[in-house]
Amino acid sequence: MNDTNEILRLESVSKTFPGVKALSGIDLSIRRGEVHALLGENGAGKSTLMKILCGIYQADEGRIYIEGSKRNFSGYKDAIQAGIGIIFQEFSLIPYLTAVENIFLGRYQTNSIGLMSKAAMKHAARELFEELGVEINLNVPICELSVAQQQFVEIGKALSLKARILVLDEPTATLTPNEAEHLFKVMRDLRAKGVAMIFISHHLEEIFEICDRISVLRDGANAGFADVATIDVAQLVEMMVGRKIEKNFPPKPTRIRGARKVLEVPEIQLAKGGAVNRFDLYQGEILGFAGLVGSGRTELALGMMGADPVHKKRVLLNGTETSLKDPTEALASGIGLLPESRKVEGLVTDFSIRFNISINNLKKYGKRALISLAAEKKSTSELCRRVGVKAPSIESCVATLSGGNQQKVVIARWLDHQCDVLIFDEPTRGIDVGAKAEIYELMRELTQQGKSIIMISSELPEIVGMCDRVCVFSRGSIVATLEGDSINPGDIMRHATAGNSIS
Repeated sequence: MNDTNEILRLESVSKTFPGVKALSGIDLSIRRGEVHALLGENGAGKSTLMKILCGIYQADEGRIYIEGSKRNFSGYKDAIQAGIGIIFQEFSLIPYLTAVENIFLGRYQTNSIGLMSKAAMKHAARELFEELGVEINLNVPICELSVAQQQFVEIGKALSLKARILVLDEPTATLTPNEAEHLFKVMRDLRAKGVAMIFISHHLEEIFEICDRISVLRDGANAGFADVATIDVAQLVEMMVGRKIEKNFPPKPTRIRGARKVLEVPEIQLAKGGAVNRFDLYQGEILGFAGLVGSGRTELALGMMGADPVHKKRVLLNGTETSLKDPTEALASGIGLLPESRKVEGLVTDFSIRFNISINNLKKYGKRALISLAAEKKSTSELCRRVGVKAPSIESCVATLSGGNQQKVVIARWLDHQCDVLIFDEPTRGIDVGAKAEIYELMRELTQQGKSIIMISSELPEIVGMCDRVCVFSRGSIVATLEGDSINPGDIMRHATAGNSIS
């Protein structure tokens, strides 16, 4: 090896799936005690490469070297034994087992006579979390822990395997800023102990905060390497997408005084004794719901449209009071939801694009039990073109699409239903920088057509860059409604209040 500090090297790794060349001659070099960013758009090959590294997939061509020795992994167990741990974007924890049981699943510690020792495992788990600097209740099921706590259980599980190379796939996607900062502190401590980390994230500001070097993939091939200190955001984005993105956010329109209120919520109380909130939504605006995770943003939106129970509420649509007792009534009233988890709640991923767009509006395409397939295809094709879905055809399976294109399919569904009010819950979570720009442009186009949007987001830059007004939440209450120059990170965080911890 040329670099004596190198712990991992991948050489000329290639992988083909039926009809798709996923990876083509990928090289990657990781040093001991570094945080190495692996970047690229959705579909660039990052996940495939990491699954090959962890023995989940087998490469068609290429070599893996750990500390100079060539290794072949027939499965994940082989990779673990070689000191590789991976923290997947979607947790691999069993929800009804405790943190201790999840960490030692399949490799229980035993006492001197060969019986499982719960006390020894609990002690070991407690030491792990003390090392990580987090408090975890070891006596409750994982499902009763916060998302941030579950994230640190995943990290503890990987470290308990004595991982020397740790892969973190979108580890901050569901964390508050304070929780993410604590994670970075843990990562710095691990780096000081010589643990090498491969860090995958779509939050470019995090790359410059925590990473040492960067490798970029594009269309399954190497697109560039750089030291973090020698590159800026614009260069990094161009390396990732192969083009310059001139602006992060489309320009905000001048607010029209006297615009019509399409949605009025004079009062909504999530629970008895809780805060009584109110808000309005005007035609052609993007209203932001900002605040820390758990502040009540999503709960209020879902409660308003009847998807979650509330203690009491009053809702007016276009000046007329309506009950909105369930999502069916909300949809009939022209309210569409892009849920936070598009794969679980927003799409039927094993079905086609056409099916996912038309599923809520089949009556539009025929009478009685007969559906005009020609009319359905014509309409869904036009909607795909309108929102910019990139796919071979409308018959393509939604599961094969990138995150950004999946999000566009959900948007197309609600346009097919002619929804005038759209609720976007974390619209760019897990979406690459190029697709984000396309989603932002599409949102502005929709408001220019008279649609109104409520955008719930944990990303302050997109709240500031996209929203015409912002409702700031704290502990289930709307504590401020900001507009104009008041929409800035400092004012938003001041109202939202920092100080939530992961313990």
